Amino acid sequence: MIELNWTFFVQFANFVITLMVLNLVLYRPIRGIIKKRAEVMDQKLRSIEDFTAEAEIKLKNYRAALAEARTEAQGIRHSLKEEGMATESSVLSAAGTEAAEKIAAARKDIEHQKQAALKSLRGTVTTYAKEVAEKVLNRA
Repeated sequence: MIELNWTFFVQFANFVITLMVLNLVLYRPIRGIIKKRAEVMDQKLRSIEDFTAEAEIKLKNYRAALAEARTEAQGIRHSLKEEGMATESSVLSAAGTEAAEKIAAARKDIEHQKQAALKSLRGTVTTYAKEVAEKVLNRA
């Protein structure tokens, strides 16, 4: 059994003094360091969360701007394509008209040349016919 004499009280006082000294020298500074570290970690975590949120907003804005730019580019491409097709059809139409005019002019020229050749040949045919007839008759 435990005896309560003056040594117990001395040991108890020694224990309390040691506990107070350890609290002042060791426990309180360690708790302060741990508390500061927790505050720094919380601050860094908030900073990371803010940065992540800001990055997500910027990414969202970038994607929206990119989608808008693609839509605008597609509209420009479509309008330029339509403009090109209209220009192509007008150029082809003008070329077709010009070709038709040249063909008509060439046909007229050929017809004139044909008529001139026929007229020339008709005059010479009678001369050749007379010469052939004379040669045939002279031989016979």
